[in-house]
Amino acid sequence: MAANSFQRMPQPGDLIEINRGKIQHWAVYIGDGLIIHLTTGPEKTILSISPKATVRKDKMSEVVGTDAYRVNNLLDDTYSPRSPDAIVSDAESRVGQVLPYNLLHRNCEHFATELRYGKPESRQVREAIEAVGEAAAAVVGTASGSGVLASVQVLASSSRSCS
Repeated sequence: MAANSFQRMPQPGDLIEINRGKIQHWAVYIGDGLIIHLTTGPEKTILSISPKATVRKDKMSEVVGTDAYRVNNLLDDTYSPRSPDAIVSDAESRVGQVLPYNLLHRNCEHFATELRYGKPESRQVREAIEAVGEAAAAVVGTASGSGVLASVQVLASSSRSCS
């Protein structure tokens, strides 16, 4: 299994963050080395324009491959997590479903956080939008057309699919 940066082994209901470069893939650990995740296609797809994604149950080691990963229950300080049994049961009930996919509103991080907390959120999308906003503000401040291009490039580089 790939190198990881967590201090404990994943427990059922934990969120797993898999480093895919500029964007992360998110999954829910359900035990016995298995995860459930929302994916638009074969692992490590760079860009997907598919409006649909599939909920899959896979071996964590196969999805992670050689990428770094960690337990990251990122919203535990904001929301109370659902019980591990409820998270796993809900995740299992969704396996095989084909769901709408939208980078900004319905990606793999939204899917995983909804399972754990009952609320779909994506910090990486929010951070990308904030970066674009800051770049746009810089453009307005300097009246530089190249800043607009940089803003578009930041958003495009953040629009990699959940793979």
